[in-house]
Amino acid sequence: MSSPSELGKVDITTLTEAVTNLYEQNRQLIERVDGLECDLEQANAKLERLETEKADLQETNERLHDRLDDCEQATTRLDALTDATCKRAGANKQRIEELQARELEKGAHLLTETVDNYEIDVDGDRLERISKDDGQTYYRLPRSEDPLERGSVALSHGDLLPVQQLARMDEEMLRSTANSLPTRLAAKLWRARTDSSVGDNPWESGCKTIAEYVKASDLKHWIRRQEPGTSETYAKKLVSRMIDAVLDLSKHRVAVRKRTERKNGLEYTERRLVLPTDAEIPGESPEWDRTEQDLETAGVHGSP
Repeated sequence: MSSPSELGKVDITTLTEAVTNLYEQNRQLIERVDGLECDLEQANAKLERLETEKADLQETNERLHDRLDDCEQATTRLDALTDATCKRAGANKQRIEELQARELEKGAHLLTETVDNYEIDVDGDRLERISKDDGQTYYRLPRSEDPLERGSVALSHGDLLPVQQLARMDEEMLRSTANSLPTRLAAKLWRARTDSSVGDNPWESGCKTIAEYVKASDLKHWIRRQEPGTSETYAKKLVSRMIDAVLDLSKHRVAVRKRTERKNGLEYTERRLVLPTDAEIPGESPEWDRTEQDLETAGVHGSP
């Protein structure tokens, strides 16, 4: 058996170790509590920042909603004003076009820059563009003399191209002036382009750099209509001679172009007599602002 002194030593040692362990555990707990308190303080600080940011965002959101409401109200007012303005402008434009149409039908000549020739509705659905001695361009009904006599329209005979001079002649004068059939046909072809009253007009509206053109095959049929009894073979020969005559009489303001065509699945090359958009034709504007449905004759504009 152990003596009492030995037992006392064991109990003191055990107790000392236990106290030391408890001290160490207590120290660790204190450190852990300190760490948790630090984390808690950081979490609280972050929470406060988030709460502040949330409040700021809510305030910003409210301001944006207020601005959005203001913008929507302003947009509504502007839409209403725009609709009202468009309606008034449309009504005014329509009234102006009606007044212009009446004046044109009375024989007035109106500056081209003031007339929307694609919208105006006149008798015959045709407007002719002319140049006057004041250097400006006007619209009128075809061959309508200005009752106010504001500037001369007619060019002197010498200012016209030979083909224009011939095209202005009546049938009897043309026959006495031009002995050659191709020359007479060239004059008639030009007249058909510029005079809507002729009716039989083989010219077609072009696009981009081509104002108008006529196909050689269409010319052949046109010649046979102009000269009844002409055989197809002879008409084909006349096409070439007439084209040469037009080139010469127009002082080469027109040109010949070849283009590949397709018919019944087969390709073939056909000549075209073309009038370029920049061709300088006396009495006619060099600007050919046209659409596919616009114009059957040069210098004459129709309503769409």
